[in-house]
Amino acid sequence: MSEETEDLIPETESEEQAYSLEKKAIAAILYAVDVEDREQLVELLEPLHAADIADLLEQINPFDRRRLILLYDKEFDGEILSELDEVIREEVISILKPDVLADAVREMDSDDVVDLLEDLEETQHDAILDALEDSDRDAVQRSLNYPEYSAGRLMQTEVVMAPEHWTVGQAIDYLRGQDDLPEQFYHVILVDPRLHPIGNVTLGKIMASRRDVPLRDLTEQMFRVIPVTQDEGDVAYAFNQYHLISAPVVDDEGRLIGMITIDDAMTVLDEEHEEDILRLAGVGEESSLSDRVLETTRQRLPWLGVNLVTAVLASLVIAQFQGAIASLVALAVLMPIVASMGGNAGTQSLTVAVRALATKDLTGANVWRVLRREVLVGLINGLIFALIMGIVGLVWFGSWQLGYVIAAAMVINLVIAGLAGTAIPVILQRVGVDPALASGAFVTTVTDIVGFLAFLGLAVLVLL
Repeated sequence: MSEETEDLIPETESEEQAYSLEKKAIAAILYAVDVEDREQLVELLEPLHAADIADLLEQINPFDRRRLILLYDKEFDGEILSELDEVIREEVISILKPDVLADAVREMDSDDVVDLLEDLEETQHDAILDALEDSDRDAVQRSLNYPEYSAGRLMQTEVVMAPEHWTVGQAIDYLRGQDDLPEQFYHVILVDPRLHPIGNVTLGKIMASRRDVPLRDLTEQMFRVIPVTQDEGDVAYAFNQYHLISAPVVDDEGRLIGMITIDDAMTVLDEEHEEDILRLAGVGEESSLSDRVLETTRQRLPWLGVNLVTAVLASLVIAQFQGAIASLVALAVLMPIVASMGGNAGTQSLTVAVRALATKDLTGANVWRVLRREVLVGLINGLIFALIMGIVGLVWFGSWQLGYVIAAAMVINLVIAGLAGTAIPVILQRVGVDPALASGAFVTTVTDIVGFLAFLGLAVLVLL
């Protein structure tokens, strides 16, 4: 490997640069594209992981991306496609030559092909299917017939199974004699005569055991079977909860039809975490840096509209105290502090609650304990900041009564923020609404209204 090529490998020594391409590496690749030096381009990209090449394609502009793909040509493989952001992937597929696309798709496992097809237009969809061999095409089409976001869409149909009566020696001889084993697998699945899975045997145990040992004596204690219609979020939860590496997928009659591996399950888990974050921020669950301006605007506009409505509601509360604000300007200066502190405290509780609901850690069995904890946390934080703001009110405006008012309002709003931040997501989930999608607007509304109402209402009672 040349010194120049070694420089392209992602850095691991610097924390800031870890696993990212250096600027000089990107510059060298783009220079090879500019001078149309295909040999140099292949040499530069060859040591890179498919995920790094995908990152490169996502970072450069569309003009350079098209030139790079056409110059790279037949070296483009299916693993790069599976690593690309959905928006960019669709663009890349439209650029690839039909024969290059066909070769790339044939290299992919069936689950990756299904994932690829789900987001493509019909013309591209048909082009991918036409590139597959008959058996692979049938397997992919069967998977596509299952509900979206189900285990059937997530599984790969390539499985390694063995009869339950086999020995280690028989399994080894079988594996060595096969030419079409999956590229990656971790278990041999034992099945009965009706193809019902009855256990998993790790490859490590097979290689470490004598040839005459029955496979059934080596099965793992933890064995989970995934129904084909199970939601992929529940599949990912099972993998994370029970530390699974792979699991067989069965049809309605319990027969083995596929397998899900940990990499696919963790991808789902990562996507669900990302969706929750994006929903909490109100930017759409499929937002990415690759989205176009109009698409990004369309995703964000509805949630800005919701925020406008909540802001109007808070303003209506303020409007009820116009006289008090006009007679005491200090109220206008201090009231945003109370609302802001409540909003931040509510967001803290909300984030913890939504995450706990997603991981099934917050349930009916412990919800009251968690609510009490959040209320107490809000009370303690409220008392601490009430003391601080009471002193601020006294020093800034020379009024101990104003300090008392803002201190009391701070305690009230932080307690309500802790309560609302936990209770609202739980209530929304109980009524069938995604808590990550709608909780933020409700919590913000509650903390704003309570904050303004408590502060201005107490001010009227105490100061005027």
